[in-house]
Amino acid sequence: MLDVLRSGRLSLGPTIERFEELIAERTGAPYAVALSSGTAGLHLLARAAGLGPGDEAITSPFSFVASANCFVVEGATPVFADVDPRTLNLDPAAVEAAITDRTKAIVAVDIFGYPCELDELRALAEKHGLALIDDACEALGAEYKGAPLGSHGPSAVFAFYPNKQVATGEGGAVTTHSEDEWRLLRSLRNQGRSYESGRWFHHPYLGFNYRWTDLQAAVGVAQLEKLDEILALRSAVADRYDELLAGVDGVETPLPDDADHTRSWFVYVVLLDECIDRTRVAAELSEQGIECGEYLPCIHLQPYMREAHGFAEGLCPVAEDASRRTLALPFFPQLEREDQERVASALSGVLAGQ
Repeated sequence: MLDVLRSGRLSLGPTIERFEELIAERTGAPYAVALSSGTAGLHLLARAAGLGPGDEAITSPFSFVASANCFVVEGATPVFADVDPRTLNLDPAAVEAAITDRTKAIVAVDIFGYPCELDELRALAEKHGLALIDDACEALGAEYKGAPLGSHGPSAVFAFYPNKQVATGEGGAVTTHSEDEWRLLRSLRNQGRSYESGRWFHHPYLGFNYRWTDLQAAVGVAQLEKLDEILALRSAVADRYDELLAGVDGVETPLPDDADHTRSWFVYVVLLDECIDRTRVAAELSEQGIECGEYLPCIHLQPYMREAHGFAEGLCPVAEDASRRTLALPFFPQLEREDQERVASALSGVLAGQ
């Protein structure tokens, strides 16, 4: 950061380019574009896909709202396909059933850092001529079928908000295998400016101010250089929770990795039994100084979605069931075993009293 400050290049400088090189290398993609947020990356991919009024895009209801907002702001209509009850990612069969002649894109989500079924979704996209966007904002470092997310072909988006694996305050990046898309995204993030003409005030496109700063990139470069250590620490915290919660009645721990899916630990979210009052559990834990999150509300049941599109309960029963029962426990790389033991003991005690 001191080097950046002394250089006088606080934005659109060489540190951003270095960060982009490292992200591309880490994800196995030939190109990367750094942006002001993961949301900005999703939006630019929706714009690049040509989504607009009259188009439909299919995404997961069990995600952060940006997974749908990215194309809603372009005027496209959101269509929600239900999720798989084990992975909590999009169910490819539900996606296929939701495809109509107006469908133009699929926005897949690697929820909680667990890779979605990319091969099946890509096959559907190719069969129906759809764009496929991988919302990997929670999944930097995850692997699908032995290769990192970002390397499989579909454009992917990663985010660097403070709770992410790499945290720069704000920030995001798109990885792509298309040089043309890379050039377009670099222009769109910077007010649609042309990088080829040499004229600073030449704007071939209607663009956005989605620029990042070299100061943030400097923080990101330092973290990418120790990403393996960060991922290992997060995985160790998750393993300890698995061990501590193994005998706690009423709690289902997160789905473990298998031969095709290697999670990058973003949050540690448990699933409570249906008979348990989650709100009461969270409140009683909060009284003991342990903050938990009701993670995540379904996108289609958010007030603005209900008002604009008339969505209601029952549209995606699997996602809605998970949304009612998931609870995110305290989670970060430096979380000590003693603190995790306290969390597990308190959760067990609260559940025993219900």
